[in-house]
Amino acid sequence: MKIISYNVNGIRAALSKGFIDWLIQANPDVICLQETKAQKEQLNLSLFEEAGYPYHYWFSAQKKGYSGVAILSKTKPNHIQYGTGIDHMDFEGRNLRIDFDAFSVMSLYLPSGTNDARLGYKFQYMEEFLQYVTQLKNEIPNLLICGDYNICHRAIDIHDPIRNANVSGFLPEEREWLGRFIDSGFIDTFRHFNKEPDNYTWWSYRANSRNNNKGWRIDYHMLTNSLQEKLKRAVILPEARHSDHCPLMVELEIK
Repeated sequence: MKIISYNVNGIRAALSKGFIDWLIQANPDVICLQETKAQKEQLNLSLFEEAGYPYHYWFSAQKKGYSGVAILSKTKPNHIQYGTGIDHMDFEGRNLRIDFDAFSVMSLYLPSGTNDARLGYKFQYMEEFLQYVTQLKNEIPNLLICGDYNICHRAIDIHDPIRNANVSGFLPEEREWLGRFIDSGFIDTFRHFNKEPDNYTWWSYRANSRNNNKGWRIDYHMLTNSLQEKLKRAVILPEARHSDHCPLMVELEIK
């Protein structure tokens, strides 16, 4: 089973850049999207259905043109969970989960700390989300949380760790939290296979950063330890250019 995660930085903008043709070629079983920036009624949903995804679920922020997550699936899930039940998270459309027989997939868009107020909110979100997931695993032990965590975990995950040491996304407190998240029972699937530097999932639009590969690895497939034996492959797909992020893919041996 092939699962892709992709912060599209606006699904309507991505569609105008050839997203559907790319999706058909990539051909995942499930794709989790973040930062869709659209209400469901603003989209031509037949485009996704004609691409082979009759089951598509959208959880938008109440604020139009902001945040939002989605999941497209070739197979009908048993259950769809919109949000976490925590009001301030769900107001911004940041969590969507679908459940299959063998495991569940969540699309996550964790806040960025663009200013002091949002950084404070990001820390609140991080702690409450970890508590939520810890409880969720009691009910759903086999879980894949795909998405934009807006945090680089280690120095290897960012192009300039020295200069970015005090920038949100690489703050010691954020990195410590992500370490605790992984230690609570998750596998960073990409690092499970690849220990090499210079592998990123986001690049600033400034200073030709992407062509110079001056990026950050802030998007992850986090897989519960219970599914480790099912994990077959995890890669980043930097060739796709519909966003300032690129997609990442994980393959699980689940039938």
